Order: sequence, then C-alpha cells, then structure tokens
Amino acid sequence: MPTYTAPTRDTRFIINDLLDLASYNNLPGFEHATQDMIDTVVNEAGKFCSEVLAPLNPVGDEEGCTRHPDGSVTTPTGFKEAFGQYRESGWGTISAPEEWDGQGMPHVLGFAVEEFMSTANMAFAMYPGLTNGAVSALIAAGSQEQKEKYLPKMISGEWLGTMNLTEPHCGTDLGMIRTKAEPQGDGSYAITGTKIFISAGEHDLTDNIIHLVLAKTPGAPDSSKGISLFVVPKVMVGDDGSLGARNSVTCGSIEEKMGIHGNATCVLNYDGAKGWMVGAENKGLAAMFVMMNAARLGVGIQGLGQAEVAYQNAVAYALDRRQGRALTGSAEPEAQADPIFVHPDVRRMLMDAKAFTEGFRALCLWGALQVDLTHKAGSEEDREKADTIISLLTPVIKGYGTDMGYEIATNMQQVFGGHGYVREWGMEQFVRDARIAMIYEGTNGVQAMDLCGRKLAQKGGAAIQAFFATCDEEIAEAKKVEGLAEMAEALDSALGQQKAATMWFMQNAMQNPNHLGAGAHHYMHIMGIVTLGLMWLRMATVAQKRLAGSVEDPAFYEAKLATARYYMDRFLPDAGALRRKLEAGSDSLMALGEEAFATAA
Repeated sequence: MPTYTAPTRDTRFIINDLLDLASYNNLPGFEHATQDMIDTVVNEAGKFCSEVLAPLNPVGDEEGCTRHPDGSVTTPTGFKEAFGQYRESGWGTISAPEEWDGQGMPHVLGFAVEEFMSTANMAFAMYPGLTNGAVSALIAAGSQEQKEKYLPKMISGEWLGTMNLTEPHCGTDLGMIRTKAEPQGDGSYAITGTKIFISAGEHDLTDNIIHLVLAKTPGAPDSSKGISLFVVPKVMVGDDGSLGARNSVTCGSIEEKMGIHGNATCVLNYDGAKGWMVGAENKGLAAMFVMMNAARLGVGIQGLGQAEVAYQNAVAYALDRRQGRALTGSAEPEAQADPIFVHPDVRRMLMDAKAFTEGFRALCLWGALQVDLTHKAGSEEDREKADTIISLLTPVIKGYGTDMGYEIATNMQQVFGGHGYVREWGMEQFVRDARIAMIYEGTNGVQAMDLCGRKLAQKGGAAIQAFFATCDEEIAEAKKVEGLAEMAEALDSALGQQKAATMWFMQNAMQNPNHLGAGAHHYMHIMGIVTLGLMWLRMATVAQKRLAGSVEDPAFYEAKLATARYYMDRFLPDAGALRRKLEAGSDSLMALGEEAFATAA
C-alpha cells in the first residue's frame, strides 16, 4: 500500500525563509500568522492529512461513490467521518474572511493545507475545495442577504458548494448553454436544464449543498454576454437559516471516470429548481470567473500533489528494490544486488521529480502570497502589481503545473517497473488521478491560449514586462554572488529564450493568429521552466545565506543548493528547444486538409 508523509519541513522553509511571511505582519490578517502559528498549522495539517486522509485514498479509489434510486449519493467508507474531523478542526476556515466566521489568515497557509489534502486524497479534497471557489464568487458578487444566508455555514463546512458550468453539448464555449432561468413573482427564478461533470454534485457529507449555476434568462443574448449566475441550494434555507423542503435538483447519474473515484462527479438535473440571481443579469460569467480562477490555482496544486505522493513512494521503492550493480562497481558487494537507486536513469527520474515538486511548491505558495497582497497590500500600486502577477501566473500554474504533475507521476510509476503497473502498489492510481487535472477547469490548451492570447497583451504587455523586470533584477544581483553566478547565467539564458519567443509572437501572430495557437503550448512551458528557475534561484540564495551562518540542519540547505544546480543544468536548456518549436509557426501544422487525416480503406 502506498504511503504519504506531508512535506512540512519544506513548506515551513518556503513560508518562513523564502517568503518571509513574518515581514508582512503589518498587513491585515498577517498579524495572526506568527512563526509559531505557521509551524503549528503546517505540522498539524500535515499530521491530519498523512494519518487520516491518506489511508482513505485507496479506499475511495476501490469503492467509488454509490448513487441510490432516490438520487442520493453515498461517499466511500470513512469519508463522512473524515470530513467530520476536517470540519470540527476548522481547516476550511483558515484563510476565509473573519467577517463570515473565518480565521482571516493569509491564503499562503490555506494553500499549504490544500496541497497536503490534495496529495493525501485528491478525491476527498475536492469536496471542500470547490466550496472555496463558491465562497469567493459569493463574496465578490453576492448580495448582502446571500452572503449572510450562505457564507458562514459554507465556510464552517456545515454546508458545501459546487460550480455548475458544463452541459452535454458545451464545455469551454459557455455561450452555448441552454439551462433556462424563468423569473418568478417573488424575486426568485425557476432553473431548468442539465449540467454534467459536476464535482461533489451530490453526497452525504453535509445536510445541504449550495450550487452556483450558470443559466440564461428569457430574451438574453445567445452568447456569453447572455449568461447569468444563480445560487441554487439543494435544500431550501429559511430566513432564520433553518433547512426546509428539498429543491428540484437531483443527481441523474455519477460519471464512470478514469480516476478520482472517491469524488461524486454528477449529472445534475434542474427541474424548475428555485434559485436567486447572483450579481447583475447577463454578468454571470464575470462572477463565475472569480470562482474559476480560484479553482484553477487549486487544480495546479493537485498537479503538485500527485507528483509529490508518487515521488515519495518511488524514492522508498528505489532504496529498497535490488536489481543489478552500479555502473561504477558494486555499491553493496555483500548483497546479491544493489538498490536501483544507484542507477543513473532511476536517479534522473527521481531528481526531475524532486526539482519539479520543490520548485513548483515555491511557485504555488508565492502565487498564494500574491492573492493575499492583491487584497491586503498597503498601497493601491502594490495591490495592482500583485493582481497583475497572479493573473499572469494562473494559467502557468494550472497548465504547466498539471502537465508536469502528470509527467512526474508517470515517471515515478516507471521507477517501479512492472510493479508500477500493478494496482496493489498504488502508483497507477496516482497516474489516473493526475490525468484529470490537465483537463478540467479549462483544458491546458485553453490555459496556454489564455496566457498567450490574453495575458501577454493585457495592459499593453505590462504584466509580462513586469515579470521580465523582476527576473532581470534578481538575476543581476545573483550574478554578483560567488556560488550563485553560474546559476544566474543559466537562468538569464533561458529568460532570453522566453523574451525572444515573446517578440516572435508580437511580430508574427497578428498577421496569422494560427501562429499564436500553434506556439501557445510551447510558450506556456517556456514560462513554466523560467518561473521555476526563478524560484530555484531564490531558494539557492536563501540556502547559501543560511549555510554561511549556523544552522541545525545543514544537509537540508545543501540539498537545496544541489537541486538548484540540477534544475539549472537539466530543465533550463529545454527553453531553447521549445522556442525553436514555437518559431516553426503554424504552416506545416495547418497544411493538411481534413481528408488527409482519414484512415485509408
């Protein structure tokens, strides 16, 4: 059976040493995040996820969820009890606003807990995870009455939430939705239609589920400009917060999926269900994007999670499994064979995983800090800067992070050889679960086009220029430091490839938009490589400073430096190859007619 131990030491290093969260204690909410509090939250969350959620991961995969004839759904054995512990411990309240009974601490801590949960049990983590997005949408666009009625119990975990976008005939192109919202005389709407792929759409974890549903009112434009957002509770809520009659929304079926079996992915049928508009009419897509952006960051964390747990188990296996001898001679002559850990190709896969997971964890938590600063920084300029950064990084975190998360999970399965293909070792579940993260909340092709088609041009290119300026400044400083200069030079070279790729788009994409579409995936990966390079340069800088003084665990910081060098040697060169692919343009990609793809008889 696979195991998981939350990487609490690495997380504390990033939050305390790299981000220096204590330096923001003059900002609202940050004053509660003392180092003692940070360490307590991280350590206790790690313990809960490792000891309670991780053992339920194979259970959820094996059992799945059960739909009953009345449309109700039962989650796998142990899920309801574990969720009770999650709720009672207040894990969902950490970064929620104090105004609505949250703890009001930085999102950085909430992201750390979310990573541990997604790694320990991705299917379980999706139940409260989607609620976070629903809460964000209601805070941004809901009326005061809606906030008072729903937010406290959603934040406490007494109720959970969902997002309802996709329909059988449309996914990314939401302008095609057919779900209707008919106005009623009491200010409510009758919601009728079918939504599919609704994660946590029905379950037995809570007494109520608060659905956020996209629908069109009569006479609305037949496009994305005609979409409104509605809050539709599974069970009606009285003015005093009490639960009443069941609403007309039912689970028609549970999707038979490749992975995340422990999460109830439902077809939901709305048959005149009572709902209330959130925000203004025909402005629902903007409100829903608040939720989607939060969810996309969460999905990026899922990519990290599956890579991390697969890596941990691959390391344990590589140290234990004996096959062959080291190329340089027997590592353990007294044994019949050496551990496979000695073989360079196994080391390659394990080092790739270590370099990615630690670098990407730093990126996710730095991104979380930008979310905090977007709302809480001391000046409008700083808030705008943070918003610009996280807006630019969101498609990279979701797209590049989940592409790599799946690749790492697959490579860790490879470490096991034939045993990785057998269910009892658990590696194939990590691969199956990781695969969905590349698809939902906007496929990674959509993320690449969001980055290249929207974010690069945003505010006249201000976002990407600000990113380049940050990299240039930190690289220039590192070049002056012995032990960091060589790494800084390597990152500078990769950054030059990204700058050149950006310029190529500017010169060629306007005359032929297919050039942008053909190169967007490559550009997203170039930026992912460079961004993680920036994280590794920062971590190496901190590690070198710590080693220059007196530290209790020098091996930890020495490993950081060694892994940083590996990343610069083995990841950064890919930026140049990807740039050359991008600059090949779209001519050969689009040359063949549709008939050429048909299989000859």
